[in-house]
Amino acid sequence: RVPVFRVRCGRRPAAGRHVAAHAHKRLPDSGGQLRSGHPGPMDDASAVPRHVRGLRGGHAGGRHRQVDLVRDRGREHSLLVISDLTRALREEERGAWQRLIRVLGHELNNSLTPIRSMSQSLSAILSREKRAPDWEDDIKDGLQTIAERAGGLSRFMTAYASLARLPAPKFVSTELAPILKRLARFDPRMGVTIEDGGDVNMSIDADQITQALINLSKNAIEATLSEPRPQNEESTEGLVILRWRIRATQVSIEILDQGPGLAGTDNLFVPFFTTKPGGSGIGLVLSRQIIEAHGGQLSLRNREDRVGCIATVTLPRTRVES
Repeated sequence: RVPVFRVRCGRRPAAGRHVAAHAHKRLPDSGGQLRSGHPGPMDDASAVPRHVRGLRGGHAGGRHRQVDLVRDRGREHSLLVISDLTRALREEERGAWQRLIRVLGHELNNSLTPIRSMSQSLSAILSREKRAPDWEDDIKDGLQTIAERAGGLSRFMTAYASLARLPAPKFVSTELAPILKRLARFDPRMGVTIEDGGDVNMSIDADQITQALINLSKNAIEATLSEPRPQNEESTEGLVILRWRIRATQVSIEILDQGPGLAGTDNLFVPFFTTKPGGSGIGLVLSRQIIEAHGGQLSLRNREDRVGCIATVTLPRTRVES
């Protein structure tokens, strides 16, 4: 004999207690009828208490609900499992905030610590009765350092605002190939080699997708430039490659570089985390946010044929409603 309902719930409101009452009812030895006053087998909607009818899985109010089929003497019955996810969701949210605050604190300290130190040094210079002959130069250099760090902090806050205010994409039917080919010469430091995969018409926000691909291509170029090259290697052709493949239901775009590769992936998509001097730590996060808003995915992995990284963007050919 099997229970009609099995309920796992940390807190049970009035409706939850009503479900729990049915959870302890067992199928009789004959007929497969409910003893709860609801006639008919569980496949019949009338056999399910009306406040749980139609539940076939999903999340609502911090609870996960799932209905599976079980068999008893050759007859199918529904098994309802309700799990309270509120605590797990809160712990995940708290962990996300802790990671964000840790990175924010690191970036703020990087700017505020030299500003404070330099301010104290300048104050000490001005408080002296006898100053060095070049004290004015020291003051100018100190003020310049303060201005540079304040500018870096301002750029950081601008990047934060751009992430928080990213608008929803405006989907328009667009030819993808021209967008990709324009990336060949967007950066004067190094060209991007295009491996043409054909054209396809897609419903995308062209401006946002272009911005995401520029961010990824810029990362690839900077990673490649950071690696020492043979002195006799004059051409940069083929060092960064952009290619794409059109499949039945999706388009896969790859950007390959010849940089140092990925040392670790734990913090790749943590906002404001960066290993690049002067980096904002916002490019990858913003790119992934744009791509996921289009129903796609962004992944990064090390190359297998040589040292370097591959950024892969997968976009659905038809618009995915969120």
